Amino acid sequence: MKYLYGIDIGGTTVKMGLFGEDGTLKEKWEIKTRTEENGKNILPDIAQAVNDHSKANGFDKEDVIGLGVGVPGAVLEFSKVNECVNLGWGSVDVAGELSKLTGCKVKATNDANAAALGEIWMGAAADYNSAVMITLGTGVGGGIIVDGKIIDGSRGYGGEIGHMTVDPFDDRVCNCGKTGCLELYASATGIVYETKKALKDFKEATTLRDLDEVTAKDIFDAAKEGDTFAKERVEDLGQKLALAAGNIALMVDPEVFVIGGGVSRAGQILLDAVNAHFKKYTFGKAQETGFVLATLGNDAGIYGTASLMLS
Repeated sequence: MKYLYGIDIGGTTVKMGLFGEDGTLKEKWEIKTRTEENGKNILPDIAQAVNDHSKANGFDKEDVIGLGVGVPGAVLEFSKVNECVNLGWGSVDVAGELSKLTGCKVKATNDANAAALGEIWMGAAADYNSAVMITLGTGVGGGIIVDGKIIDGSRGYGGEIGHMTVDPFDDRVCNCGKTGCLELYASATGIVYETKKALKDFKEATTLRDLDEVTAKDIFDAAKEGDTFAKERVEDLGQKLALAAGNIALMVDPEVFVIGGGVSRAGQILLDAVNAHFKKYTFGKAQETGFVLATLGNDAGIYGTASLMLS
């Protein structure tokens, strides 16, 4: 048996997993992400954790196929990042430095791309060869896989689905500096913002008006219970997601869209809202593209980074 390490670097913790080359997750654990001093300890800490784990398990270098690493930023040539604000990094050769520290082969990719790779390897899209993942959480991320390969572009910005323009007439500014981005409406924070704004003009009864602090889950739960206002908010979300997905479908023609992130826990009501609008933004066979919910949860990143080492 040969092994793979999948590593997903977040702003608070680094998730780590040991996999068999057949995709079986053998073990997973976390270490703290030390972002102080411009994140200078992050890669040495990861290398130490991998080296200690390999030694404890009696692995020789030939037992380990390699390490895959996901980072919250654009990655070039499966190796370098020019900037990673959440980690305090400027230009860092992630794969090069980790390879020196561990003696293993290393590949790096954007964390959203890693999640998409995980779902197409061992998750909701395992029966497909081309898939697009849309991750709805605090922000909106994405990953595009065509014929098993990541589409990350010439500068690492491929798959920035959250910053597609879905409302060119809204002047509210996104964190990226643009206006009208999908993230402003489809992230958990965006859903709540749009709901509170619409609630000011909604004159009828709604259970959401009685809550001290509305969450995205509250909105979906109210919609499932038949609350008219909440159903309208979910419908609006579905329309904007469908617009983005329709444009993507006509560009890369995936076999399936995978919806992940915390917002995806709403379940079927979210898929129904997207499907209600998707066909009007596509045509022909593209209208047959399906939508499924992600299945790997927070482990998608470590699955995806591990799979990097098999390509």
